[in-house]
Amino acid sequence: MGEKQGAGNGNDPKVNRELKELSVLYEVSKVLGRSMDLREVVGPLLNALAEQMGMTRGMLALLNRRSGQIYVEAAHGLSEVQKKRGRYQVGEGVIGTVVKTGHSVAVPHISDEPLFLDRTGARKDLKKADISFICVPIKIGTEVIGTLSADRLFDESISLKEDVRLLSIIASMVAQAVRLRQQTQEEKELLIQENLRLQSELEERFRPANIIGRSKTMEEVYGLIGQVAKSNATVLVRGESGTGKELVASAIHYNSPRGAKPLIKVNCAALPETVLESELFGHEKGAFTGAVAERKGRFELASGGTIFLDEVGDLPPMVQIRLLRVLQEREFERVGGTKTIKVDVRVIAATNRNLEELIKTGTFREDLYYRLNVFPIYVPPLRERKTDIPLLADFFAERYGRANNKRIHRICTHALDMLMSYHWPGNVRELENCIERAVVLSNEGVIYGYHLPPSLQTSSYTGTVPYGTLQGEVERFERDLIMDALKTSRGNMAEAAKILKTSERIVGLRVRKYGINTTRFRT
Repeated sequence: MGEKQGAGNGNDPKVNRELKELSVLYEVSKVLGRSMDLREVVGPLLNALAEQMGMTRGMLALLNRRSGQIYVEAAHGLSEVQKKRGRYQVGEGVIGTVVKTGHSVAVPHISDEPLFLDRTGARKDLKKADISFICVPIKIGTEVIGTLSADRLFDESISLKEDVRLLSIIASMVAQAVRLRQQTQEEKELLIQENLRLQSELEERFRPANIIGRSKTMEEVYGLIGQVAKSNATVLVRGESGTGKELVASAIHYNSPRGAKPLIKVNCAALPETVLESELFGHEKGAFTGAVAERKGRFELASGGTIFLDEVGDLPPMVQIRLLRVLQEREFERVGGTKTIKVDVRVIAATNRNLEELIKTGTFREDLYYRLNVFPIYVPPLRERKTDIPLLADFFAERYGRANNKRIHRICTHALDMLMSYHWPGNVRELENCIERAVVLSNEGVIYGYHLPPSLQTSSYTGTVPYGTLQGEVERFERDLIMDALKTSRGNMAEAAKILKTSERIVGLRVRKYGINTTRFRT
């Protein structure tokens, strides 16, 4: 009889469910006993619900108290993409409603519940009339900090109230772990936001007021300026002509401890050697014809401040030797003098030339190069920072509008497209000249495409779109080349092949292809 009673209990659905519930609760308590880290707890918890209770999908969602957003922290039966989609505001959908009210919700058929949003998209290809959904709040006291939810296939023999009861028990067991995870996530978010704020402040702090541009390459330049400005290191600014190397030198000087002292600028390519030497180092009275009085050089005038040597790659050899001594010893003699003069001066040099190639050809001293190249800064050409073009164009339009007593309200879209598609060989200087020209031509307060120089005009805008095909144009050009070579060689195909640096066979094939009569070139 006892055996029969035991067998009966084993087939009793209520007893079976209670055993499964006990198994799930034991698994949860065992996991919680090992760790209170929700990331270690939630996986086994959701797996136990799936295996023991037949729940096909499960989600644990957390409330971010700062943003008011509810997001899926962990899930069973959902992909990573589906998890990321699971975001709700308080009061939105079933999950948002549970967080707002603090009351559990059991939905027998999700197809009949308008609040069920299926934001994750996990059930879009399933028959929703067959799916039940249970969602319970996770609380600390009366405060809702998240939700635990699951869905299962609808079965009239299964009580959803029992599912709500089980999930509520589990929710209370993991509440402390959820609280710790919630606090960790919120603290992490605060740190990220604080880091972004500080980074933004640093960028603003080290973004010189005299340079326009917010592209990534220019942000790197600003970072280098900020690093070197506080030191006395010699700086070599490199970049193409017209990129703004002089502005970089000014930014370094005026953001340095020497900012209140003079910034003396010298263009090394603009003066002949004899004059340049006197300009840099000064001269004594009677040192040469015309030296009627003693004169201080630029290095003396810059003492305590900064000297900017532009186009340093064009320095004559003798001046290079004297400059090397100044960099090494911070001393020199005036032209025609014997008295040694010591100076406290910072040197910033700039060049658009390839100094490494000049060293190979012997026109630039290698030891001077290493003295100048202590802290190199490369200023990118405008074609590598095209996102800065609208900012620069607006700046120049405003500047030259004021200078010409005009108010430029905007640059039209087509004109801006033309500026963005041009390759700017003259860099920022060329852009500045183009905008100045456009401001002068504009009488409507708007810069249009026809105000820009012909070199910027596009074929579609000017109606000069080529009508030939690429193949046709190439063949026409090839035919003209061959005919010119035959004319020079008086119809001799071997000589024409030498002129064109190809074989006589290829010339012969092209002559037959284009039907060229070579006899006409022999007389």
